[in-house]
Amino acid sequence: MLQLQSTIEEQLILRAIKEECGWESLPKRLQASLNSKDEWHRRIIAHCIKRRLLWRTSFVRKVCREGEYYEDMMRYLRKNLALFPYHLAEYVCRSMRITPFRYYCDMLFEVMKNEQSYDRIPNFSAADALRLTGIGRNEFIDIMNKCRSKKIMWKLNKSIARELLPTQSVDITIEPWWGVCLVNFTLEEFKKLSEEESATIDKICREEVNAFMLFDPVVIKGLHRRGLVYLDVCVYAEDRFKVCRLEGFVSNREQSYEDPIEELLYAVFVVSSENSTVAELATTLQVQLSQLQAAASFACRLGWAVKLIDPGSILQEPNSPTKNAISDDDEASRTSVGSLNMSVDAAVFDQDSTDNSGYTHVAFVVDANITSYLMMGSVSPGLKSHAVTLYEAGKLGHASIRDLCNDLSSLEGAKFEGVLQEFANHAFSLRSILECLTSGGITSNNEEIVSMTAGHAVVHESDDSEDTNDADKVSNKKIRKYNVDILRCESLATLAATTLDRLFRRNYEIVVSMLPHPHSSVLPGPKVPVHFGPPSYSSLTPWMKLVLYSAARSGPLSVVLMKGQCLRLLPAPLSGCEKALVWSWDESSVNKFDQRLVKGNILLHCLNSLLKHTAILVQPLSKYDLDNHGNFSTMDVPLPLKNSDGSVPDIGKELGLDMKESSKLKFLLENLGTRIELWTVGYIRLLKLFKESDPNSFAPDEYEWVPLSIEFGIPLSSPDLCYSICERIVSSQLLQANLFTDHQNSMQELRAMLQKVCSEYQATGSTARMFYQRDQPKAEQTKSQNKLLMTYASQRWNPLTDPSSPISGMSDHQRLKLANRQRCGSEVLSFDGNILRSYALSPIYETVMAL
Repeated sequence: MLQLQSTIEEQLILRAIKEECGWESLPKRLQASLNSKDEWHRRIIAHCIKRRLLWRTSFVRKVCREGEYYEDMMRYLRKNLALFPYHLAEYVCRSMRITPFRYYCDMLFEVMKNEQSYDRIPNFSAADALRLTGIGRNEFIDIMNKCRSKKIMWKLNKSIARELLPTQSVDITIEPWWGVCLVNFTLEEFKKLSEEESATIDKICREEVNAFMLFDPVVIKGLHRRGLVYLDVCVYAEDRFKVCRLEGFVSNREQSYEDPIEELLYAVFVVSSENSTVAELATTLQVQLSQLQAAASFACRLGWAVKLIDPGSILQEPNSPTKNAISDDDEASRTSVGSLNMSVDAAVFDQDSTDNSGYTHVAFVVDANITSYLMMGSVSPGLKSHAVTLYEAGKLGHASIRDLCNDLSSLEGAKFEGVLQEFANHAFSLRSILECLTSGGITSNNEEIVSMTAGHAVVHESDDSEDTNDADKVSNKKIRKYNVDILRCESLATLAATTLDRLFRRNYEIVVSMLPHPHSSVLPGPKVPVHFGPPSYSSLTPWMKLVLYSAARSGPLSVVLMKGQCLRLLPAPLSGCEKALVWSWDESSVNKFDQRLVKGNILLHCLNSLLKHTAILVQPLSKYDLDNHGNFSTMDVPLPLKNSDGSVPDIGKELGLDMKESSKLKFLLENLGTRIELWTVGYIRLLKLFKESDPNSFAPDEYEWVPLSIEFGIPLSSPDLCYSICERIVSSQLLQANLFTDHQNSMQELRAMLQKVCSEYQATGSTARMFYQRDQPKAEQTKSQNKLLMTYASQRWNPLTDPSSPISGMSDHQRLKLANRQRCGSEVLSFDGNILRSYALSPIYETVMAL
């Protein structure tokens, strides 16, 4: 209650500061909690300092003087090792004469003096300090080792570390459009200026436009190194930016994102788009324009963002209306980042500023494991830079995809062992799918597609007859061009749901997910035009298997057990199995893609252990379903299932199966294709089972393939399967033909099937309530019992279903509770290979756990 009250008071205080309420205007409740007017003023100052607000446009101007406010702010920033406040440079650099170089030198000295770890410095502060001082992790450790080598002198005099710090800033990159501003000179400094420096300063004072490109770069850099000028990176609401690779980024372990710009930068990296202005990005992120301008300005300083300059702006006058398009409400944000206009020439035009409206934008969503695999690629130094950018920024733009593919191609022919082989598999798969997506899923009759497997490259030459026809069909139509961005799902998960929805709708037409799906999977909303991935979150659970078996009228024998059950004996479908596959609704209990193949002699113990935490689906396997090594056989069929002409390919022939098995497999896939439209990417996993046609006769060759599961997305762990999916994308012309409507319709039908099953057979569904047999007339119970034999069981049953007789060992309260309840047996769901049925367990199989 005290915590809730404190939260309410804090909200009231923030609201009062926002409304600029004076002490006399505060509610009596707040005055009582703050005790005095001075405490109220301290709260205002602390709030404005934490928000890095400009003195003349914030409430703090009514509380303290400008000099006192900025001095308190700089002390606070140094204490917290925060970023230099570039957006406040007009006072901090001009009046206080604090340069970013000196600020970061003082910060490094404080960390060294306290003998703290380099990891204490936040990521962006460390990166900016490295840019200006040249001191990174290795240099920091080297200086500390030199200090500690002096032993007693270091303990008595900590200033030794300052003597080892640089005295001048390193040569930094200055973009031509950056502004040059003067500081408040002293008379002694003015007398020491050379003639060229004096002439440059006079020109800065006279000119309305002060872009760096208009001055002698040697003179400006000399003045900047001495702290006589500072650089103003102007960002306007109509500007557009492109996020580049995070060269020079520093990844420290200990992070506390106290600075609002730091936290905002991570979101900007993910949401940014070349087609969106700064004002549009602020709307997408639901943040103030001034904050986003400050974040974009900082990213440009470090070279992580490039401003896209409109070629038409060169013809505009410096004071043209387009340059002053920001409203009066945004005046504070303009002055916080810079108020001087600029002029540019054609030499600074960016090639990427051209119109990209002819491209279809694709988002390929991966998890953090990809970045760790790329970091392992010591073969190519460029992979590490791509991995750092993807991990820290959460996005790798389409401009970097070609370089990434080139770096991945350098691994071709290399041999790997152990853990590095897993890295190679992901690298080969990533290159295959990126090249497929960027090419628009097109190949010609004279083109070779290289499938890179473990340690070598296998060249698949395209078939002349089939691919020539496909190429002719595509050539008669307008070829779609694609730009692919790689997004990290963990970064997407940090965004608000509304922000994520606006991101997908504004920036992308197609979203592609990877396999396996991580626990932090973020699925686009229904408003996204095309998503080649899971249609809904329920499709990531065993519900999808039950829908697949029911729709295909085929599948392995399956039993669903409710969470909370405790079995004393295995029921009939499970009692005689050799081994069993166990799947869980809770992925933390049983990993979905590392399915647990449990031996039959320990199956009872395994089920009882898992049922305490989650409902499970069990698929028993006989000894005839296993090979000599005790493993089951599977086959992965890539999606899309159909070719562009609607035919189903002969998968068995491609896999080298005999004619009989190939025909059976093709019949199964054709039957499946007629029942479920699957115009998407992924694969169907088939399971090879012994067909028990006659229990008195045994024919070892009588086996059949049945669907085991269906997965939506791109599997990066298997290069061969990934390449097969890319081939199916080409054969089906999925990215070129007008199949997106078919994809939407098929996914909508699948979502409807999942929703129907889940809503009807979950614990609160209509069928589930009938299982409990509660509040039903006796005349209706007979009808419902007949219906139960043909229906699913609930995902969650009541763990205290009544046995046929009272259980010994229970308390009197539990006996009375059980006696007053209507008795019914526990229902278990079973799939016998043809239809899903439910039946009641005898009390001998189940024990009821006392609560």
